[in-house]
Amino acid sequence: MTAHVHVVGRVQGVSFRAYTEREARRLGVGGWVRNLADGRVEAWFSGPRDAVAEAVDWCRRGSPAAVVDDVAVVWDAPDPRGGAGEPGFAVVC
Repeated sequence: MTAHVHVVGRVQGVSFRAYTEREARRLGVGGWVRNLADGRVEAWFSGPRDAVAEAVDWCRRGSPAAVVDDVAVVWDAPDPRGGAGEPGFAVVC
């Protein structure tokens, strides 16, 4: 299962990416997370269905200082960066 996620709200400058990476590693999902120029955070998760769903649910809450207004999800999305992606989970630019 994969999920391509865009998170809207106060999600930059609040350690959202670092917390996302920690949560993804805890859940054992692969993928990546990055800030976008328009203030959103983008993430792509890959792994067992339940773990990916839990990672997406976590994005709806976010880091302690985040204020999440909306989360858009495309399920079973290919990695928008192309290819199969790197193993593990990373914060990318």
